[in-house]
Amino acid sequence: MTTPEPQSPSPQPTEPVSKDRIYRSPAGIAGGVLVLALALWLGIDALVVGEGNTRWKALAVLLFLVPLVAAYTVRPAVFANEDRLRVRNPFRVIVLPWGQVESFRSAYSNEVFADGGDKYQLWSIPVSLRGRKKAARREDRRVAGGAGGGRRRGGMLGGAGQPGSRFDGPASAAVEADGPVRAQGDKVMDELRELWEARKDAASSKGEVTVRWAYEIVVPVVVGAVALAVLLGIG
Repeated sequence: MTTPEPQSPSPQPTEPVSKDRIYRSPAGIAGGVLVLALALWLGIDALVVGEGNTRWKALAVLLFLVPLVAAYTVRPAVFANEDRLRVRNPFRVIVLPWGQVESFRSAYSNEVFADGGDKYQLWSIPVSLRGRKKAARREDRRVAGGAGGGRRRGGMLGGAGQPGSRFDGPASAAVEADGPVRAQGDKVMDELRELWEARKDAASSKGEVTVRWAYEIVVPVVVGAVALAVLLGIG
């Protein structure tokens, strides 16, 4: 009788790393790309056809303007996963484990507060007062439509008795599925709050808040500004 050989324990499956949810401003990126294209076009033209100090001034302006525009338009982003919130603002990168987040606030700008009371603005999630007013009007129409029994203005055909059926198209379908109508920026803040509430007490969400200056942006801007000031000073 043979004794079965002991089997080595099977390796425990590793927990997959949570992927980041990335929040950026498409309008800001589009505007930044247009401004950068215009600045590069004018700057390169001045470098090619300019004379004397004009070329050096154009170079200094490009060195100052290009990273500055990119910092405020293309660069900002918010990355959120199950462990932490990473905020990439124009000149800083802030990493906040969910356990260190105290609250979020949405007024004229969207902000996150750390436990120590420090406040950080979320540049890539702008507040649109126009979007809020539009969402409020749509929500009023949705509530009125629900109170009216969901009938269409044209009569009872094709949807009588179905709440919200008076509003056609994908937008109304999204409203019925998602609940009250919210502006896009406010919806993003709601998602971040839900993720924070769910993960703030998790063991992997502990740690310290870290803040790093974006020297890759700051240094060219400072050098360009100093160079331009010197060139304008000497004529």
